[in-house]
Amino acid sequence: MSKGRSYGFLIAGYSAACFGLLAQSVEMDSILYGVSYYHEYMPYERLEQDVELMRKAGINVVRLGESTWSSWEPREGQFEFAWMERIIDRLHQAGIKVILGTPTYSIPPWLYRKHPEIVVTHLGDRPPLGPERIHPTYPNSRYPGWYGPRQNVDLTHPTYRWYAERIIRQIVSHFRDHPAVIGYQIDNETHPNASFGQNMHVDFVNYLKRKFGNVERLNQLWGFAYWGQLVQDWDEFPPWPGILNPGYKLEFQRYLQETVREFLAWQAEIVRQYKRPDQFITHNWPGGIRTDVNQYAIARHLDIVAVNPYHPVQDWLDGIEIHLTGDLARSLKGTNYLVTETNAQTIGWDSRTQYPPYDGQLRLSAYSHLACGANMVAYWHWHSLHYGQETYWKGVLSHDLQPNRIYREVSQIAQEFRRLGPQLVNFQPQSDVAILYSIDSYHGIQFMPFDDRVNYMTILRQLYRVLFRLNVGVDFVFPETEDFSRYKVLVVPPLYVASDELLQRLVRYVEQGGHLLLTFKSGFANEYSTVRWELAPGPLRKAAGFYYQEFSSLARPLALKGDPFGVGDENRVSVWAEMLIPETAEVLAVYDHPFFQRYPAITRNRYGKGTLTYEGTVVSDALQEKIVAQLLRLAGLWGVDQQLPAGVRVRHGQNRAGRKMHYYLNYSAQPQQLVYAYGSGRELISGRLIDRQAKLSLEPWGVAIVEEQP
Repeated sequence: MSKGRSYGFLIAGYSAACFGLLAQSVEMDSILYGVSYYHEYMPYERLEQDVELMRKAGINVVRLGESTWSSWEPREGQFEFAWMERIIDRLHQAGIKVILGTPTYSIPPWLYRKHPEIVVTHLGDRPPLGPERIHPTYPNSRYPGWYGPRQNVDLTHPTYRWYAERIIRQIVSHFRDHPAVIGYQIDNETHPNASFGQNMHVDFVNYLKRKFGNVERLNQLWGFAYWGQLVQDWDEFPPWPGILNPGYKLEFQRYLQETVREFLAWQAEIVRQYKRPDQFITHNWPGGIRTDVNQYAIARHLDIVAVNPYHPVQDWLDGIEIHLTGDLARSLKGTNYLVTETNAQTIGWDSRTQYPPYDGQLRLSAYSHLACGANMVAYWHWHSLHYGQETYWKGVLSHDLQPNRIYREVSQIAQEFRRLGPQLVNFQPQSDVAILYSIDSYHGIQFMPFDDRVNYMTILRQLYRVLFRLNVGVDFVFPETEDFSRYKVLVVPPLYVASDELLQRLVRYVEQGGHLLLTFKSGFANEYSTVRWELAPGPLRKAAGFYYQEFSSLARPLALKGDPFGVGDENRVSVWAEMLIPETAEVLAVYDHPFFQRYPAITRNRYGKGTLTYEGTVVSDALQEKIVAQLLRLAGLWGVDQQLPAGVRVRHGQNRAGRKMHYYLNYSAQPQQLVYAYGSGRELISGRLIDRQAKLSLEPWGVAIVEEQP
């Protein structure tokens, strides 16, 4: 594409409604299926060959440009576009759409040479693999900063911002009219970088001034009288390194999250000044649940959310990481999302975890993303690298760059998506159960941990894992969520940091008929990580039906008296015990211990039209499953899905035509047979009709999708 060339605004395949300051949702007409592509990394000229292979495979979208600042601007102020014009033009000729990235997460050498002060971290030691040896590990960030790693700049630094803004404006204004470009990815997997520098300290103090007004308020909220640390004016406000005060540490974490939100909102605003109305803005997070950024706040500035979920394969492919990432991504805006990166072959920053997927696993994973609400599945990346840190993070093509087993499976998936895409796109999973995720509670507990191995995230993951095993679809809700009433069951990991207002919303949820599962340490501290000076669990007391004044660490696991949930050897609790004193609560389990037996371990209280079940201790996985199953029965959510064969997961929802759809996913190497228990319809992949109560067969690592017929 040359400067000055004119392009029309028509792009087939999706339409976007994204007017106003904050973003709206993106509706698509079919599934996007693609790869990231970096022709600039290739050892020899092969653009024609690559694009032709993509076209034959059925790839319809390519993501590119996010790692290429030094190619766009090889010298300060010298902008080069011809190399990318050639790539995008060729993709467009093949009918392949493009998502173009802003290249701000990896700065060019000339910028570091001129302004080394903007770099804040370098990479340290690589941790050893865990006992299963299947999950890659990565070096930790250390101070001070050196050139080499990506994402090691101070996002708040005005010098960095000046150069970043210039390159963003140059790229987006140049390519905005190209008909292949359907959207923009701003930055890449952005995370905060805490800096020891004066720039960030001044920025943090200004943030505190805006939020709290004066130091007297912080002295009171954070208890700076302790250890004689009262602050008299902003000029003497201490910098963050070395600080131990929990309230300060929590607010600094919030500030770091805000630096990322503000940075991405700033980029989105720049791009929005140039982009066409039919182009979207997205940002991609790594998979899982992020504890370093406020994804919910950032999502308000995006037209559509994107994620990069990598997950175990071979004998460890159980789908849980795919679904966990997808359920969170879908919940951030309550709509569909994009998978901009996921496994093609092996992954890792070295060759310690080289596990390629078995036959059929790539296909099963692709459909799993759609079952969670993804409208796009793309692999990182098209080709395997011959140099650099990610040499062994292999793409669709291996290092020989020839069609292979993975390429053939990708082609099969692409052909099925081409045929079924209009029926599968904009699938909306439907959930009666939600998990409340509090990033503040995660950090508050990290600053005052109750154990070395058990923490907020291990409890959250245990609860999600149990619901996943029980074939229960899950949404995530957040402290900002105003109304929980659409869910029959709400599950809450330790809500250590919470405002009175949030706790009152939970009380109203129970009073109005909801079933709440609440875990230990909930309601203990307020939104400033300051412990409440009323009887625990504070504003939750009446709905919970108990209070407590003491708690104890447990040096050894304890059994529950009489094995009340029938779990045999797994009848044990550990780590922590709150010494609950029931008022109106029913006692479900007590400790089998001469001292602790006077205190309930698990209670349930009927309050208003609903119930509040409380776990005052850390329960085993088997106990957790029984407790959750009992609650699901109480809420009327127990049925045929809980009788499916082991390894088979089901997701229910409706497509854009309003028809009910059911995804059956076999995460096992054995063929499975089940009884289809829903309305008569058509199995979309095979095309065969299926009646209620008919038998449905799944091949190893197989999938079936039933669309009910009107």
